[in-house]
Amino acid sequence: MTPRKPWWRRWFGTRSERAAERFLRRQGLRVVARNVSSPHGEIDIIALDGRTVVFVEVRSTEDINTTGPAESINQRKQEKLTRAALDFLKRRGLLDHAARFDALLISWPPNQREPRIEHIRQAFESVGRWQMYS
Repeated sequence: MTPRKPWWRRWFGTRSERAAERFLRRQGLRVVARNVSSPHGEIDIIALDGRTVVFVEVRSTEDINTTGPAESINQRKQEKLTRAALDFLKRRGLLDHAARFDALLISWPPNQREPRIEHIRQAFESVGRWQMYS
């Protein structure tokens, strides 16, 4: 059994994902699912941008600098997200839809109520043996 994250990390992550969801809706995307688990990993948010399925990885920090969270979406994480996304598309019969991977980097500077959000559209291409083709 894996140990659970401390309560404050779960709270911080949930707070960031809610901010990310609000941000995406304001950008015109339709959020269809959050925290979708598969044997390959978890997808933070799944949204629709027109007919394009968007898999969103949310990374947050209390620091103003979002370089660390951005760098944590490394090759291994990209492979896990690709496999999880492909599994989602297969299970839902959506393999004929366009898909992309976005990243939302969220910074919660001290003494600020609202975060600073950096949206990276098409943050990476699908990778590994499980690549998706359009």
